[in-house]
Amino acid sequence: MKPIPKTARPRNPFAAPARARHAGAHRRSAGAMRQRAERGLRAELARRDP
Repeated sequence: MKPIPKTARPRNPFAAPARARHAGAHRRSAGAMRQRAERGLRAELARRDP
């Protein structure tokens, strides 16, 4: 009779898709908000500059 190898416990079917989506808070990253503020400032200065 062949020995039956122990099987690993089944993986969580929700973990991989969540990790692929970077499951977390639904907001912009700090870097994105900083870049947006910088672009807004430059646009405001360009409008005021004659």
